[in-house]
Amino acid sequence: MQKNIFYIMGVSGCGKSTVGKLLAEELNFPFFDGDDYHPAENLEKMASGKALTDKDRMGWLKTLNHLAQQYVDSGAVIACSALKRSYRDLLRYDLKEQSTFVYLKGSFSEIQARLEQRKGHFMPTALLKSQFDALEIPTDAITVAIEMKPEEIVAKILSSIA
Repeated sequence: MQKNIFYIMGVSGCGKSTVGKLLAEELNFPFFDGDDYHPAENLEKMASGKALTDKDRMGWLKTLNHLAQQYVDSGAVIACSALKRSYRDLLRYDLKEQSTFVYLKGSFSEIQARLEQRKGHFMPTALLKSQFDALEIPTDAITVAIEMKPEEIVAKILSSIA
């Protein structure tokens, strides 16, 4: 298998971190949670219930692209919402042939129920609608429904890239 950068994408609460960590273990790649690379201002803005703008996200997306470029030869799994096509274009800048997006697809009600169970996360449930409003469903990604168990999702991803 070609070494690759895998971006696990979708709205908040779809399971990006859980699936990303499991996939990274299976591939023996490092895992990076994109949320860890948000500047403090972005985290504060989201925690206060305000949605990020495209401008807010630009520096963050560039940081994640630079991170991916550092691991292009050895591979990495990066969890990142990547809601818009323009965001995905920036994330795969200079990595087009080496990057794969995995879209974790779920309904608003499924994900809202998950978010209501989640404790201690900066992203309030109230911002979920803004994420779905911003989401441009990818046409060039591996798409996996989130109602499966995380291990089943990873198995489906692995069979898609084999």
